Amino acid sequence: MSLRVRVVVSLAFFVAALPGQPPTVNVARLGWMAGCWEQRSGGTITHETWMAPAGGAMVGMSRTVGGGAMRAWESLRIVTDSGRLAYVAQPNGRAPTAFPAVMTSDTLAVFENPTHDFPQRIAYRRLSADSIVARISAVRDGKTRGMDIRMKRVSCGG
Repeated sequence: MSLRVRVVVSLAFFVAALPGQPPTVNVARLGWMAGCWEQRSGGTITHETWMAPAGGAMVGMSRTVGGGAMRAWESLRIVTDSGRLAYVAQPNGRAPTAFPAVMTSDTLAVFENPTHDFPQRIAYRRLSADSIVARISAVRDGKTRGMDIRMKRVSCGG
């Protein structure tokens, strides 16, 4: 075998052994998040709504009301960016922050942005068809701190 053939064959094996791009993830896998969700805690009510996947994205919003006034609101998106899902949060009209997906399944979606102050990690877990828990967390002073938001499915009507 000539040197040229050996080099070409060696390069072909080397290139084949390189890790490829991550597989393209379809946002439809997160369709279980679609719908209207609610958490009631004391005198505070949080509603989170997600539209069904379409056009490679999911669009959502969150609103927290307490004492008869809106306390917080957030525009949310899950989009496909360069073959990877990303959760994009825009709380109270501030600049959007992206959290790339690190894991998705039929019952779990985890997004992380370690450079963000709080949260650095956002995770949604499907407990049942009518119950999910969202966990937001961050590492501060070497300790993970966070909170769980347990939500039940509610009617989307007004």
